[in-house]
Amino acid sequence: MPITTCIFDAYGTLFDVSAAAREAAAEPGRAAFATHWPQIARDWRLKQLQYTWLRAVTGDHCDFWQVTQDGLDWALEAAGLGDDAELRERLLQLYWELSAYPEVPAMLGALKDQGLNTGILSNGAPDMLAGAVDSAGIGALLDDVLSVESVSIFKPARLVYDLVGARFGCSPEQVMFVSSNGWDAAAAAAYGFRAVWANRAEEPVDRLPAVPDRIVADLRPLPVLVKEL
Repeated sequence: MPITTCIFDAYGTLFDVSAAAREAAAEPGRAAFATHWPQIARDWRLKQLQYTWLRAVTGDHCDFWQVTQDGLDWALEAAGLGDDAELRERLLQLYWELSAYPEVPAMLGALKDQGLNTGILSNGAPDMLAGAVDSAGIGALLDDVLSVESVSIFKPARLVYDLVGARFGCSPEQVMFVSSNGWDAAAAAAYGFRAVWANRAEEPVDRLPAVPDRIVADLRPLPVLVKEL
């Protein structure tokens, strides 16, 4: 059955989650932060994800903006910068303006030229996603942006993946799902999507019940790969 719909995770897949910390580190007067920014960026992202998983398990849902703030607070405190309120505010501001990876516009355009549906399925809150899409200038290349807030639970809950079929009227095997998170790609494969892991960091495959159908280093191969899955 041919693929009709290409769905992307947002943060880390289309948008560079390290961009906020990297850009802040380059600003004047941030020598202390510049020393620590790579570790802070890693800790921020890890805690952000961990908090989504824990909240999904416990049923204590909040939106992604809250876990984004909570993750940053943990990361800054761990680096000894927890009292820098101005830095915290600047990092959060920049998170609303994350850069898209450079290959994203051309890749999405190529998929649209093939007549495919394109969309985002993300843990992000709707206003956060709207800000990122607008900042990256890719809104015209997306048919929809789906947020977990409509079901009030984070990925990898199956209710989240159900949103794709409900919106686009397709079966799971008609969907190419792309994520930079190995656990997300594995869960999508278990759900029945044709899952592609954008493994930018060259990490090992997660030890989970399912594995991605394909692994790529970035998103450039997708317009060809979608014809082969």
